[in-house]
Amino acid sequence: MIIACTRCHTRNRVDEQSASTQQPVCGRCSAPLELSPGDSNNGGKPRIVTDATFEREVLGSGATPVLVDCWAPWCGPCRIIAPVLDELAAEAKGRYVIAKLNVDENPQTSSTFGIRSIPTMLIFKNGQLIDTLVGALPRQAIASRLAKAV
Repeated sequence: MIIACTRCHTRNRVDEQSASTQQPVCGRCSAPLELSPGDSNNGGKPRIVTDATFEREVLGSGATPVLVDCWAPWCGPCRIIAPVLDELAAEAKGRYVIAKLNVDENPQTSSTFGIRSIPTMLIFKNGQLIDTLVGALPRQAIASRLAKAV
């Protein structure tokens, strides 16, 4: 199975049998990997979406707004807003979902939505793109735009 690290967002391949006997750790930053599935918003953490899961996880979310953070590990401004998005995900309580899309690993979705600079945050509702935020915006600006979508 593939598990995204909650610290550095690296995707790790984990053998299910060995994970039942010892705690798997991230191959990049050595943080413990969380194996248990979270609630509707990944246990209060941003969901990791990919080209393969985007349609189901984002476009299929119905009336629940989804903010998709389009980012890359090498992007300084992306790392700056990551803690803000983690806080917003923890506060979501089912009102909205925060998701992360690594643009380097998912070029199809990035191209479909014309991502030309990062961080770019896309807000979807009922399968439609309803808002776009570009740049490392302050928490208040992101929260305000999310509140409009709810």
